[in-house]
Amino acid sequence: MALIVRPAVTDLGHLRPGAPAFNLWVGLFFYIPNVLAGVFGLLGGYFTDLFGRKRILVWSILLYSVSACAASFSTSLTQLLIFRCTTLIGVSVEFVAAITWLAELFPHPKRRESILGFTQACHTVGGLMVAGAYYLAVTHAEAVPMIRGGHEAWRYTLLSGLIPAIPLLLVRPFLPESPLWRERKSTSRLERPRLSELFQPALRKTTLVATFLFACSWALPLGAIQHTVRMASGLAEVQNLPPRQIEQISSGVQLFQELGGGTGRILFALLIIHVVSQRRRVLCFFVPSLIVFPFLYFFAATRTLALLHLGIFLATMLFNGLHSFWGNYLPRVYPTRLRCTGESFAANIGGRVIGVSAALMTTTLSNAMPGAGHAAQLAHSAGTVALFFLILGLAGTFWLREPDGDRLPD
Repeated sequence: MALIVRPAVTDLGHLRPGAPAFNLWVGLFFYIPNVLAGVFGLLGGYFTDLFGRKRILVWSILLYSVSACAASFSTSLTQLLIFRCTTLIGVSVEFVAAITWLAELFPHPKRRESILGFTQACHTVGGLMVAGAYYLAVTHAEAVPMIRGGHEAWRYTLLSGLIPAIPLLLVRPFLPESPLWRERKSTSRLERPRLSELFQPALRKTTLVATFLFACSWALPLGAIQHTVRMASGLAEVQNLPPRQIEQISSGVQLFQELGGGTGRILFALLIIHVVSQRRRVLCFFVPSLIVFPFLYFFAATRTLALLHLGIFLATMLFNGLHSFWGNYLPRVYPTRLRCTGESFAANIGGRVIGVSAALMTTTLSNAMPGAGHAAQLAHSAGTVALFFLILGLAGTFWLREPDGDRLPD
């Protein structure tokens, strides 16, 4: 959404970038879908504990693929917003179902940690495909059939969201169910999950701290990183270029963002071999972020394109390393019958319901922040919001619980 929100809002809403109404719609596109995805994602986590990892995983991928495709045919901002909501609902459910499914497929601790780390690194491949699809759409849109009577690049980019459904349909018959979940289900040892159990004495601190820290982590992309592409058009070397060239430069910024994301996830996968303490792992990404994010948004984003590329690469690298941390950590602190429910509460209520407030904070503050132009105001606003949540997150790591042993809790 970060790459296509500006042209989509401009085309469908006929709004000028930087105008209060434009900023409001951008904030809504980041806020409302994430809140709904958080609520329904929590429900999806409950269903994953109840009906199985594989079934919910497959349907969640189909949901977000079909929704992204349908969004490409939107005729109004409201319609696009609705399809964005269903897309993110599928994504939020898929994240929890996928990491739980993988964690339970591999019982050996070191192998499980490595597979979760490197599998999450593959997440960036999708982002690289989106950046490539947008560049191709901007450059060669006239060579492909029209959508809704035009050749808008953002529509073709959304249409490419159907791609993940194709290999899924081919491999679905060969996907195994989680052996751990299947065993509990077949022996009637799998009790119905209850949300209230997350707040019983044994899990209360774990749930509250994980939810708080996930909110601080998820505030970084929603309050800062996903707004960075829109800052490129305000650079002195870019702002007077033809519209097509500006969009190509925007896809280049997105490319550096995705490359940084992949690097961060690979870095985490290598880090877990040498760093055992969960708190030390998370500090490896929180502490450098206190330097990188202010550098990017208070300096680089208003100077040159080269500095912007460097800054977004480093910032996304650190965030994605942090995000991979949660994919490895959460399965280790909840028992099998509550695993997806607990993970989903931390990730969806923490990240998508609480952390998403950063998106509205950034777009609202940008109307009042100092800066030479709306892009500079947006950069300063994003930097302020990111720094605020980084300080909160760093403080919260002191209460992070260490898992009991290497095995998944029974």
